[in-house]
Amino acid sequence: MLYKYSAHFLIHCPAYVIVLLSFLFSPNIGMAQTQEEPAKTKVYLLHSDVLRFNKKTNPDAQIVDGNVVFRHDSLYMYCDSAYFYSKTNSLEAFGHIKMNQGDTLFLYGKHLFYDGNSQIAMVRGDVQMIHKNTVLTTDSLNYDRVYNLGYYFDGGELTDQDNVLTSNWGQYSPATKVAVFNHEVHLTNPKFVLASDTLRYSTQTKIATILGPSTIDNGKNHIYSELGYYDTQVEQAHLLNRSVLYNGGKRLTGDSLFYDRKVGYGKAFNNVEMNDTIGKSLFMGNYCYYDEKRENVMATERAVVVDYSQGDSLFLHADTLRMNTYNLQTDSTYKLIRAYHKVRAYRHDLQASCDSLVFNSKDSCMTFYKDPVVWNQNQQLLGEEIRVYMNDSTIDWAHIINQALAVEKKDSIHYNQVSGKEMKAFFQQKQIRRSLVTGNVHVAFYLEEKNKGIIAFNSSETSILDLYLKDRKLEKAVMKPQTNGTTYPMDQIPEEKRLLSNFVWLDYMRPKSKEDIFNWVGKKATDILKQSKRSNKIPTNHQIILK
Repeated sequence: MLYKYSAHFLIHCPAYVIVLLSFLFSPNIGMAQTQEEPAKTKVYLLHSDVLRFNKKTNPDAQIVDGNVVFRHDSLYMYCDSAYFYSKTNSLEAFGHIKMNQGDTLFLYGKHLFYDGNSQIAMVRGDVQMIHKNTVLTTDSLNYDRVYNLGYYFDGGELTDQDNVLTSNWGQYSPATKVAVFNHEVHLTNPKFVLASDTLRYSTQTKIATILGPSTIDNGKNHIYSELGYYDTQVEQAHLLNRSVLYNGGKRLTGDSLFYDRKVGYGKAFNNVEMNDTIGKSLFMGNYCYYDEKRENVMATERAVVVDYSQGDSLFLHADTLRMNTYNLQTDSTYKLIRAYHKVRAYRHDLQASCDSLVFNSKDSCMTFYKDPVVWNQNQQLLGEEIRVYMNDSTIDWAHIINQALAVEKKDSIHYNQVSGKEMKAFFQQKQIRRSLVTGNVHVAFYLEEKNKGIIAFNSSETSILDLYLKDRKLEKAVMKPQTNGTTYPMDQIPEEKRLLSNFVWLDYMRPKSKEDIFNWVGKKATDILKQSKRSNKIPTNHQIILK
């Protein structure tokens, strides 16, 4: 028998299955255990075109058809037809499902089961949950009115004005405007794509909070992080847990990382590494700044730059390291690396110490300033300024300017020494092959013979000295145009001639390992550069060749 009516009905009964699902998928399980049970209120049927009963197939249901409207407190539910269970305070609705709570939250679908006691709605089939400018689309959605929370568990999509988010599992709270996504999460923006395992997203602030392994890619650079957040509006990332920024062969890593994609710069903090895999260099420190548009880098706090272009890496430390790139987008691009202060460098075949340093990639010149000292095995070079020219990251030649001094340690008491105004040292296979000294040249060196060792000592003064070495032994020395020198037998060497007036052996300053570059050792007061007393009057006028 069919009835047309417009009436209110009371439904009252527990639904343990719906309560169990609500417990499993609630984001605040602890709260669900302690919060007071919501008051049970009536679900009302406001309108339907037809009411009928079927005592045989569904004796507890009131079957309603046509323009059906239910209300539960502030929630209104619309459908084509429904089973209405007055005893359990629940309903099952079919066709053109529409639910609205106030004027901001709407739910659409094909099928609905609603429990008035637990206040959980289960919507299936082409589901849409619309809250202001946010649309959540899925095939199966549960909406918990107590927590004001909608969640899906079989794939869904959330869209707002800026972003589209998809995942296997997700939830959205209209009250907080916060969504949480799990498993194969993708946030798609016209400017980038964020892929994640676990992500929280605010539709109000447009901030994505990264809670699991995630990548952010815009085609030009790439970010990896497992914890942090990304502001999709201003394109700024604040990342933790050894996050990584990749850009054009460069990789910036730190315990924490800030990146502004619009401006194009990043900052990394604590245990920072800036690795240039193309240039084969690595910047390290506890703070690093990277300008990707200008290709500029700064590192401080235990800052180190490592050149690993050759088999043996060069480690260089200073209080501050800077790399600036010039003439970008041209054929004349070059870089300047500046290191200051308390510079110390270590490589197996080369060590150095100075106050500051500049490397220019244009001419491959590394310039050491203020009390520079360079060591090559048992050889030491120092002066007011030292310029080292590189060829494929190996030393080609070095230029020592003003108060130049070269020392070769033969043993614990014998030192070969050359001093002059300027000195040029030319290298082959990482060893000095030739040394050219000019201006007030003073020489103190030991003569050797094969199989006999040291046989004599020479002390000379000249204007120009051209030394040739082979296997670290003197092969030939040319002094010109005027010389003044004496060769002494080993048992007749005057004590005052053994060491030049400006002689220093600064091995105590020398870095002993790549870890030792952090231990600054300055010159002793007695070893500061001082003027040598040289005689400007050279009585003889001839050229001496020593072989």
